[in-house]
Amino acid sequence: MMENVDFSRYNPEGSLLKRDQKELLRILKTIAAICDANGIQWWLDSGTLLGAARHRGFIPWDDDVDIVMLKEDYLKLEKILCAMDDEEFVFHCSKTDKDYVNVFGKFRKKAGDTSVSSKRYEYYKYNGIGLDVFALEKTNRISAVLGRFFYKTLVNYTVHIRCRALRHALISFGQAICFWGIFPLLRLLGKINPKGEYHYMIGTGWAKPAFDIETIVPVSHLSFEGIDMPAPKDADAYLKVLYGDWKKLPTEEQIRKAIHCKEYREEIFGPDTASR
Repeated sequence: MMENVDFSRYNPEGSLLKRDQKELLRILKTIAAICDANGIQWWLDSGTLLGAARHRGFIPWDDDVDIVMLKEDYLKLEKILCAMDDEEFVFHCSKTDKDYVNVFGKFRKKAGDTSVSSKRYEYYKYNGIGLDVFALEKTNRISAVLGRFFYKTLVNYTVHIRCRALRHALISFGQAICFWGIFPLLRLLGKINPKGEYHYMIGTGWAKPAFDIETIVPVSHLSFEGIDMPAPKDADAYLKVLYGDWKKLPTEEQIRKAIHCKEYREEIFGPDTASR
């Protein structure tokens, strides 16, 4: 299906996107080595897994990398990375930057400046290129949906508060209510789970996908940019949960909307379409 499609216009050699994809691959190999050295099981997730399954590497227009692991491994990795004193990399999370409010973390370069159009990025302590690290936990969809709702209601709105001291105080207040009050109750509710579903960790923005652990472990491997990377045992079933018909190519308009950074959009489509 893919052999006759020419994707070279999106990330040709010498392009900004190709340059950053190569850097993201280096960062992916770095965190992979850390995980492997500490016995942490992980696998490719979301668009990165889709790229491995459909393109044997990056989706040609993709500008990020996603990995995922079970909650217990995530908490272990978070502790290791937050204690790491590295000149180049940092684990960007609420423990290393008060203005970072996502429940999941980012393993990124300290230096650099991304161009994602988001008010929250204006406050970040670190803005270098990096990848997302997600976690799955065993819970039901109701708990996942409620966790997303409460966290968004109590924490995400703080992006509109320009006063740093007030913003930090309200972030801390909202997180305390969620992490120490609401989320533990939702995890109890999540034990009512006859299907044994796994969802992204409570409070993460994506509550709909429900995974069957039997399709994930033991993990297999897929080739990603010529490197064998961990992937769910049944990548097809996993990707169907996320994307439905994942083998179907998006339209050019969908591709344009999927590209996060202005520079990449302008490089591929030109300044007029990037500003629509």
